[in-house]
Amino acid sequence: MKLLAFELSTEACSVAVHVDGQVRERFEIAPRRHAELALPWAEELLAEAGIARSQLDAIALGRGPGAFTGVRLAIALAQGVALALDRPLIPVSTLQALAMRAPAEAGQVLAAIDARMGEVYVARYQRVDGLPWLQDAERVCPPQAVVLPEGIRCAGVGTGFGAAEGAIVAQLGTALISVDATALPRASDVLALALPLLARGEAIAPERVEPAYLRDNVALTLVEQQALRASKQR
Repeated sequence: MKLLAFELSTEACSVAVHVDGQVRERFEIAPRRHAELALPWAEELLAEAGIARSQLDAIALGRGPGAFTGVRLAIALAQGVALALDRPLIPVSTLQALAMRAPAEAGQVLAAIDARMGEVYVARYQRVDGLPWLQDAERVCPPQAVVLPEGIRCAGVGTGFGAAEGAIVAQLGTALISVDATALPRASDVLALALPLLARGEAIAPERVEPAYLRDNVALTLVEQQALRASKQR
């Protein structure tokens, strides 16, 4: 199978190509440069793999949650390529891709992304055959509101664990068996999750892809943002 993947939901810009079992990837922490880097990287990776766009079977993407601009850009790029080639899309949760960064031996994973404005995007996953499967609904909440069911211990991954001076770590304590607060989602992990979906025939038409913003209002005005921050400080 031949897939191209974009993951642009955080400050990391990541593009990867899978060609018959081999993966090539570009990854860089590049805030505000995603639009500049993503498509040229895709062309470079396809050239390195020795294939043309027309040989791709599908396009995968991280559909959020994450930064509004990055999620929207990933969808726009993936849709553009897919529509031009008449290929399907495979949207993958950014939190699920992030969960792939946990240590291989971790059975339970808590993935959290700093959502700014005093909140995190968070979800818990159970590893089955090496892949993380969602156990609790993805949600956005203050770090102090993150809880685990009694008796569950998780590996923590993602920038959410550094938010609010490590509030999730303080909240969960020994329920966390390890923490990597620097982990960011990567397009290579989007590919790993997309491949079985494609094999099962679960790719979708480009126009059907839906972003996962989680926040009801993803375009707060500056005045609204300042008011929200002030209310959280009271």
